[in-house]
Amino acid sequence: MIVSRAIWAPLAALLLVAAAPAQQAQTGALLVDHAWSRPTAPGMPMGVAYLSITNRGTVADELIGASTPAAGSVEMHETSIVDGMARMRPIPQIAIPPGATVKVEPGGIHLMLVDLKAALERGKTVPLVLEFRHAGKVTVQLAIEARDTP
Repeated sequence: MIVSRAIWAPLAALLLVAAAPAQQAQTGALLVDHAWSRPTAPGMPMGVAYLSITNRGTVADELIGASTPAAGSVEMHETSIVDGMARMRPIPQIAIPPGATVKVEPGGIHLMLVDLKAALERGKTVPLVLEFRHAGKVTVQLAIEARDTP
């Protein structure tokens, strides 16, 4: 049987998409998606983590902590523009209202990876444990990617 190249190209693309990691995790009613971080230079002490959290339930929840073996600690921060200057401040938790998707993204709420133990290398993944007040803990894999938007 002979199959034309016109059939192979779309089939190959479909197989590659199906084989790609979903970068999703679920705990309770919360779905964590698109977890990623930027690569860092060797010796850089800080990294950052971005993701989205969708609350499919009817009760609000909060992200109250996070950890990774790749860093000494993980802090939740929010960036805002005040008088034309970007300012970053720590926040104690991230609220996830019922039926909503919260984006932890560049220029807004984000997770700081403090005291990195090694550089974050493009193409690799790093485990990140998220702790929610009601849904408990879930581990996601941060994909280290060179991109500006989630």
